[in-house]
Amino acid sequence: MARSTGPRIYEVVDEYYKSLDFRNLAPATQKDYRYCIKALLEIEHPRCKFNKASMNTVTPPMAQFAYNQWAEKGIPWATHCLATASKLWNYGISLGHCQMNPFSKVSRRPHRARKVVWRREDVTMFLETAYSKFEWRSVGLIVQMAYEWCQRLGDMANLTWDKYDFDQRVLRLEQSKRRARVELPATDDLHDMLVAQHAELGHLKYMAPQVYGVFAEPKPYGKVQLAITARRIMKAAGLPDEYQIMDMRRTGTVEMVDAGVPLPQIMSVTGHSNPQSVKPYLKNTLTSAKQAATLRFNTAGDTVLSI
Repeated sequence: MARSTGPRIYEVVDEYYKSLDFRNLAPATQKDYRYCIKALLEIEHPRCKFNKASMNTVTPPMAQFAYNQWAEKGIPWATHCLATASKLWNYGISLGHCQMNPFSKVSRRPHRARKVVWRREDVTMFLETAYSKFEWRSVGLIVQMAYEWCQRLGDMANLTWDKYDFDQRVLRLEQSKRRARVELPATDDLHDMLVAQHAELGHLKYMAPQVYGVFAEPKPYGKVQLAITARRIMKAAGLPDEYQIMDMRRTGTVEMVDAGVPLPQIMSVTGHSNPQSVKPYLKNTLTSAKQAATLRFNTAGDTVLSI
């Protein structure tokens, strides 16, 4: 058992939650940090339980143990928890509670790019399930927008009503990652959902805020809370465990590729400025192969054999 000296981790956590650094974070980010810190305190190392350990007794091997536990639930999740833990330890260092950040020594696992693409009928099943409950409706809208507009979930979760032109049925967005500006038309189904959402929540700033019962708080979903709620919806819909809502941008883009949409037009939707960035979406699918064969032989005109 590691010898306990100095304040315990949970005591430093309490200090951190009261600090100006934490209070200056966006509400959604605060919620994500709290969730990751909760995951940290739940770690039980053979030498000690993190919720009872002192900050200065945690060693790099113990930090690696915690990371490995998180990684069992997914590399992106482990990355979020690692970043949060590292920030907490840096805060502890600034207050003199410890001398070293053990989480800065962690060896990360390689993150293999996901290639999962949802079936169209499964997207429909998710949306129907999400829209069946008022408290899930905003998550359903975020996912539908990410899928139909082929955008990142974070950008969709943070959309404000002034970005959507109801008369033109067009979203005008500056992407947070690349700062690319895109203009995206809405399908009839998506426009109808936005009209219905605006009728209920148009007095709020965000298009798809967190909703509780009949009340909505004027703040967007954080990444962690969005993923948690989406997982509940997927479970209720009976969808495969391998699915994640982060697949929506990829799924929509692959559908454009399968439909034979020219690369420049795909880039005008996704916001990519370099064709090389679109390569991960150019999957070898049967649909693409069939379309290539159809275009090839229709252009050639004659068949190879005349029987």
